[in-house]
Amino acid sequence: MLIRNATLPDGDQRDVRVRGESIVEVGRDLDATDQHVIEATGKRLFPGMIDAHVHFRQPGYPHKETWETGSRSAAAGGVTTVVDQPNTNPPTIDGEAFDQKTEFADDSVVDWGINGGVTADWIPNVLLRRRLFALGEVFLADSTGDMGIEADLFADALEAAADNGVPVTVHAEDADYFNHDARARDDADAWSAFRTAKAEAKAVERACAVANEHDTTIHIAHTSTPEGVDIASEAGMTTEVTPHHLLLSRRDLSELGTFGRMNPPLRREKRRQKLYDRVVDGTVDMIATDHAPHTREEKDAGIWDAPSGVPGVETVLPLLLAEARDSDSGLTYGRVRDLTARNPADVFGLPQKGAIEAGKDADLVLVDTTETSEIRGETLHSKCDWTPFEGRDAVFPEWTMVRGTVVYERGDALAADTTPQEDVFYDHRGENVRGADSERLE
Repeated sequence: MLIRNATLPDGDQRDVRVRGESIVEVGRDLDATDQHVIEATGKRLFPGMIDAHVHFRQPGYPHKETWETGSRSAAAGGVTTVVDQPNTNPPTIDGEAFDQKTEFADDSVVDWGINGGVTADWIPNVLLRRRLFALGEVFLADSTGDMGIEADLFADALEAAADNGVPVTVHAEDADYFNHDARARDDADAWSAFRTAKAEAKAVERACAVANEHDTTIHIAHTSTPEGVDIASEAGMTTEVTPHHLLLSRRDLSELGTFGRMNPPLRREKRRQKLYDRVVDGTVDMIATDHAPHTREEKDAGIWDAPSGVPGVETVLPLLLAEARDSDSGLTYGRVRDLTARNPADVFGLPQKGAIEAGKDADLVLVDTTETSEIRGETLHSKCDWTPFEGRDAVFPEWTMVRGTVVYERGDALAADTTPQEDVFYDHRGENVRGADSERLE
């Protein structure tokens, strides 16, 4: 297959040749000897996004999401690798639970990784022999799944992970700094008032200190404050920011209501703007969604009863591309590439992923950045039919390719000037990016 005249994220126009599962050549005016030629003049070609933080809810909660629906939603948004978190039922804290989850992951149309969890009941000597993507998110305060752990166990987990060469990601909130006076309120903003910005900053500081004491590094998940980002960066740790913390703030809660409840919560607008600045200037390492779907019925409850979490795997790259269209945002297409593909591949050690280069996996996304469309929850492919980004402009992919196979094509792109067709998903089996299924490491 030859993709002709595509504009890459750095602005250069190139031809890209794909053979089998890999990119074999990138250059100008390559000979059109391939049977299949895609004309991409005027369009941009991105490496597929690596979303290092999703909750696909299986096993335990298939009414919220499944690996089939979640991975299709990912593909429709240009995400070609997803990493599932351990707070399912049962939690992924031992070898049996890991093996069970890999069976569900067989339904994924995109490549995947599975993180292992840490609780008082985890079995590290068995779990860490599986082909884990990472350990974590290790919860320093309870969130969905009640997996918060004590300081001593966190230190033990860091040592075990380091001994086995497994990265560690951390959910950093310190419950000692929660504002319990906010419990007297019942408005949508009460959740943000309760789980304070200071609670995150203090937890990041403590987690980084423990990591440095054990001469290891950690990755801070869904960092929601500029203070947390700065503390982690100065300590030599990496961070991710979600699209909701990047683009939404507490001033949106009057409209979102309990549909805007998540952990960590939305912050004040000034903090959001400073967080955005750190995403633009390179301090933040990556964007990850913390895709955490719940049904409308579950979210339509009081602020203290509604579950935490919002969907995002299908809308994250389209939203970032729409931001990059705006020259005033400071976010470039090259920076979007780094945040979504190159940096996650580097941080988590995925040498075959993250770039449009000869020898890399052909994980590719073709977009027309001259056109935007409004996000509508009812047209997304997640089992969750709502989004906190309803009505926002986005640049959705025309097609998404995983290891040389087109797994998704957008209906109106297929139809060109005729009546729009249905979106098309093609049969494809994603693979564990750490190796062959759930084989034990020798």
